[in-house]
Formats: sequence, structure tokens, C-alpha cells
Amino acid sequence: MPRKTIYLLYRIVQALLSPFVLFYLLLRGPQYRRTLRERLGELPPLWQQTVAGSIWLHAVSVGEVIAAVPLITEIAKRTGNTKIFLSTSTLAGRETAEKRLAGMVEGVFFAPVDYVWAVRRVLRHLRPAVVVILETEIWPNLFREVKRIGCGLVIVNGRISDRALPRYRAISGLFRSVLRLCDRILAQSEEMRRRFIAAGAAPGTVVVGGNLKYDFAAPGGGFAPPLQQFLDAGGPIWIAASTSADEQIEEEDFVIAAQQRLAGWRLILAPRKPERFEDVAAKLDAAGLRWTRRSAMDDRSADVLLLDSIGELSGLFAAGQVVFMGGTLADRGGHNILEPAIFGKPVIAGPHLENFRDIEEHFERQKALLRIASGAQLADAVLAAAADPGLGQRARVAAEAKRGATARAADAVMELYTTRYPSWRPAQPAYAWLWIWEQVWRFGSFWDRIRKRALQRRLPAPVVSVGNITAGGTGKTPMIIELLRDFRGANPGLLTRGHGRHTREIVLLLDAEKERVDRTGDEALLCARASRAPVGIGGNRYHAGLQLLGAAKPGLLFLDDGFQHLQLHRDFDLVLIDALNPFGGGYLLPLGRLREPMEGLARADAFVITRAAMAPNTRAIEHVLRGHNPKAPIFHARTKPLEWVGCDGSRRAPEALNETRLVGFCGLGNPESFWKTLGRLGVRMLERFTYDDHHRYTPAETRRLAQRAKDVGATALVTTAKDVVNLDADFRAMIAPLNLFWLEIGMEIERREELVELIRGRIIDT
Repeated sequence: MPRKTIYLLYRIVQALLSPFVLFYLLLRGPQYRRTLRERLGELPPLWQQTVAGSIWLHAVSVGEVIAAVPLITEIAKRTGNTKIFLSTSTLAGRETAEKRLAGMVEGVFFAPVDYVWAVRRVLRHLRPAVVVILETEIWPNLFREVKRIGCGLVIVNGRISDRALPRYRAISGLFRSVLRLCDRILAQSEEMRRRFIAAGAAPGTVVVGGNLKYDFAAPGGGFAPPLQQFLDAGGPIWIAASTSADEQIEEEDFVIAAQQRLAGWRLILAPRKPERFEDVAAKLDAAGLRWTRRSAMDDRSADVLLLDSIGELSGLFAAGQVVFMGGTLADRGGHNILEPAIFGKPVIAGPHLENFRDIEEHFERQKALLRIASGAQLADAVLAAAADPGLGQRARVAAEAKRGATARAADAVMELYTTRYPSWRPAQPAYAWLWIWEQVWRFGSFWDRIRKRALQRRLPAPVVSVGNITAGGTGKTPMIIELLRDFRGANPGLLTRGHGRHTREIVLLLDAEKERVDRTGDEALLCARASRAPVGIGGNRYHAGLQLLGAAKPGLLFLDDGFQHLQLHRDFDLVLIDALNPFGGGYLLPLGRLREPMEGLARADAFVITRAAMAPNTRAIEHVLRGHNPKAPIFHARTKPLEWVGCDGSRRAPEALNETRLVGFCGLGNPESFWKTLGRLGVRMLERFTYDDHHRYTPAETRRLAQRAKDVGATALVTTAKDVVNLDADFRAMIAPLNLFWLEIGMEIERREELVELIRGRIIDT
């Protein structure tokens, strides 16, 4: 059956079952009802990512969360300032994640229900470059939507249980389609690798990565005072960890019976699920044992501590002499025995460890695990384990022998992180409507490029184009200013359209101080004032170039925003890529911000990734560029704040306004770059206002900005040098008594001399 048909049927079934899913979540109790909005894809506004490149890990519950801790630590170490988010499915998993991952991740949330619209909401909010799934959470819509926007998708610590394998085989058509979307699957063992392939995964994507749980890092620090007092009250302690129940067995019955036989021993009893805490408390009352709750600790010398908390069990393994691992008497497939083993504790397990088959076999071979056939043997097993001084040591050696899965998983994540750059998909119905117009743009721009090439003419001077492939700001103006200064010895000139000007005739800008912005446009005037180079302004750059060559006789012409201006021959095409939005969301205008298809990048002679210091994943940007143009050199650049210039004539260092009460405004193609620059300088604004690119401020708007600044208690306004050009000539009187500062910026280009020599070599050859 075709993949699209499979997904269509899946979504039809989902739609039919939607009322029952909602009813189920509402019936689970108030705690689940409070999570409903998150499960439908609504995340906190502060998590909204403006730059693609975060990493989203999904760990279904407590065990997966704990296994994720060393992996998150390793990823964070390798990526630096990348935002990492983690989702869970269970209440216990969420509580554990918030405790164990505080300060390590940007946010913890409940994973969205596997509806397309809910998944898309999360993807639009987080804008991840890689989605990492721990163990066996296979959700068709999640996997498909992740791949649709170009994210990397990897399963780590992958396993398919004995119970799940027959179900996967029964609906292999669906799971084959889903698993083949994965870029990598790191299975826990060779047996798990074979199971993933049997379930439909592409053999080339599945490798043995080992078990992350072998890399469990014991939590540091001591215990809270109430716990410490319980532990110090005397007597050896055994721990019944993650006790569970099935239709026939409630493991706590055997644990309580064993405790009644273990004279002088004390017990820490930790049920697996919080909803069973009250039932277990009732059993302890009925047994007549002296016990206390962790949440109350009203008798710290009691014989039994009911651990009715989340996230503390792992640390308590250090305090026990023997550990019984629950889920192994009840037919639950067992729970992770590695955590107590890392502490060197003797571990007892019942007959069921199907969920950890490779760990079970490894520990059995090392004689590092004490098995019992039934709960009646538990008390004797505790005494036998305590009497065997080598059992705990063998458990530690067995656990430590197979470490290293974390490094392999991190390698797989980083390989995808440095090679995937996601697109941005708008929500419906806007997507469908804009997609239609995108096709119109695609067709029109195709014929426009053919027409322009047919009309192409060459000026009698070398031409260097500085352009981009996306609409909006990429830092062209500061880059052109730097290049005009670098080539000052060649007497350079500039050709530009003069965006935003009110005239149509060709304007030669030879004296910047005598021109008006309405005749020249803001960027042309800014470039002329900063570089003192002559500028030719006109829609027909060829005729503007001829007039400029006649009037100023420049030896070299830079063509502003010229990558798509194919009717003028250029000798060098420099293409700027904005690190904050390099590929316009992956779609052509108006659906995205691409001016032409990405294949056009093949025409570039060199790339400069601007604002490179503001983005976490420039290696992924480079990888995409290399896919379209393997030869053009790639350079990095970053904007460098030089100084604040005040309308009162004062000049101040970039950090001089940190303690000033400010209101900011700007009209740029990419205003986020300005706000990020101010944030890096430590400038904190009371309010900020964003306008369209090249916005011309009316006197009324200027007065409103000034009044708003006064109303909120600001002492000054801040903006960009480009915006100052667009203010009314009498703006100083309009904002008085406030001052206005604009930030003068430069551009630092890595390997600058190499770029200059590359351009010089090309134009000399011509």
C-alpha cells in the first residue's frame, strides 16, 4: 500500500477516535486535565524560537529521562549555546525531568498527542534541527512531520520488547513507512537491531549503539535532612524499587511479607506509579508495620519508608545494602537494574526481565544478579545477597563494562545537527493559500531569469555583485561599506536601485551631505556617507553605471542587491547568507522568503554567512550550501557594535547605555538582528517597536514614539543608523527633551584578506 494511503487511513482512524482520546485524557484526573493544553501542542510563549537549530528529545517516562541525562550533558558540551528541549508522556516522567534536568534544558513539556496539527504547533514553536527519540516511541505523524520540514530524526537506545514485536509485525505496512523515515536508529543490542529491521526499518540506518542506561551517572550531593535522619536511625536497609502489579500479583504483598521476616532490617519501598501510593499505604497499615511516608516523615526511626516522591530513588541506591528490582515478579517485563548496579549494590530480580534482555544476559554471564522464581523467596534472597560480598562488586563491574553508548548516541545526533537545516511550515489554511501563490512566483521568476539573461549587457569596468537569495535584510549594507573601504585604492563606486526613494530618474550621488533620502533611498545615502564613494542610483543599473563611469570614473563597481539582477554582467557574485534565517524558511515568496529556488546558489563565486555569531548551527548552513555549490569558498562575518552616536553630538562606547532607561525602534529587513545585538550588549529596553524595512517615519510617528518613551519613564530612544536617515530632518525638536542614540556598527569578516584577494584576483583577470 502506498505511504500516502497508509497515512490517510491513519488520520481517518484518528479523527474517528478523537472524542474517545479526549474523553480518556479528561477521565485520567485533574493532573491530566491540567496537561491537556500542552498535549495539544500549546507551549509557553517564552520558548518560541526565532532561529532554527534547537534539539528536541523525547523520553516517555522516568527510566528514559534518567537515561537521557548523560546524553543531554554530552550534547550540551558539544553544541555550546544550542537550546535543548525535552518532552515526556507521563506525570512521573515530567516530574523527574524537571528535577533532574533543571538548568540543563531550556524546557520540559508533555509530548503532543500524535495529531498532525498538534505536532506542527510544537515544531513551529521549537524549530528543532534534530528530534531525538529514546527507546521505542514510534508515532507516525510526529515522524512524518519532522521529516517534512527537513529535521534530522534519530532513535537512540532503541529497543522493541517481546510484547511489542508481534504488534509491529501485524501492522508492518504502517511501521515500515514510519521507521524508514529515521535517519539513524541506534539499537541497544544486536537482537534489537534485528527486531527493528524485522519491523520494517531500512537495514542501512540501524546500528548497535549500546544501552544508554549503562552510562547512568549517579546523582551527587547528600540527602535532605529528614531522609538522612531516617538512614542514620540504625539497622541495614534494603530497597524494593519500582514495585508494580499485574492482574494476578501485587509485588508489595511479597515485599511486606519479606520485611516481616527480616528482623533488624529496615525497608525503603518505592512503588513504580504514584497512583498506587495510597493502596500501598493501606497495605502497610494492615500489616502492622512501623512505617512513614517520605512526604510526611513523622516517624524517622520507622522500620519502613514509603517513598511517595519522584526523582529521589536513584540517589537512595547508595544507602541500601540490597536492592530488589520491581516489575520482575509481576509480568511487567522488569525495570532497569543498572542504576543500583552502578552503586555496587547486590541486585535481586524475579523471573521477568524481558524488557532488558541484553542486560539480563550480560549480568547472568557475569554472575552479577541474584534471581528468584517467586515472591516467597524474597526474604531469603535479601539475606543471601547481603552475605555475598562479591555480588555487588560483580554488578558494578558488569555495569561499567558496557559504558560508551552516550558518546555513540551524541555522535549520531551531532552528525545530523551539523547537516540538517529545517524549513518553516506556516499553519493551515494560510499554507495552502500561500502555496498557490508560491507556484505563481516560481513560474514567473523562472521566465524572468530567462528574459534577464537574454538582455544581459557588460559595463566597461569590473562589476562585483553583493546580493542574497532571500528577501529582507542579510547585512548587505554594512558588507558593501566594508568592501568599498577595502577597495578604496581602486576608486570604487556603487550601483543600487535606491529602494524607498520617491524619484524614478537616475541619480548620481557624488556629495552625500547635499542629498535627501527621498531622492536616494536610505541605504544608498548611508553607504555614501560611510564610505565617501560615488553612487549611481537607478532601476536600470546599466545606464546608471554608464553615467557614474562618465561622472566619477570609478575603476570598480559594486552592485548592491544584484544576485537576481541578471541583465547586468558581473565579474564576481558574492552571496550573503543570514545565519538567523539563511534559506527563507525553505519556500519561495510569498510562502517563504526565497527570491528564487535554492539551485540558484550554484551561480555564487563566494558566500558570506552574516551574523554567524548569533546562530548555533552554522555548520548545518554550510552543509546545505555545499549541496548546491561545492566549490565556492564560505566565509563568516559578524556585526560589531562600534559606538553609540547621540543626536546631541555625543559619542559613547557600545556598553555605555546598559544602565539607561530606553525605548527602541527599528525598521529593518531582519529586526531580530538589532534586538539580538542590543541583548548581547546588555541593553535592556522598557519597550521596543518594529516597523517595515525602509520605513519612513512621519512627524506624527516620531512624536508618538517620544511620548510613549516619556510615559514609561525612558530617558532616551535608541535605533539604527539606517533608521536615523529615515527620520524627519526636524526630529530633534520632536523628541525633546529626550536624547536619541543610534548604533554605529561595523562588520568583522573572518579570513577577510582571503576574501579581498579572491575578489581582486577575479577583477584583475577581467
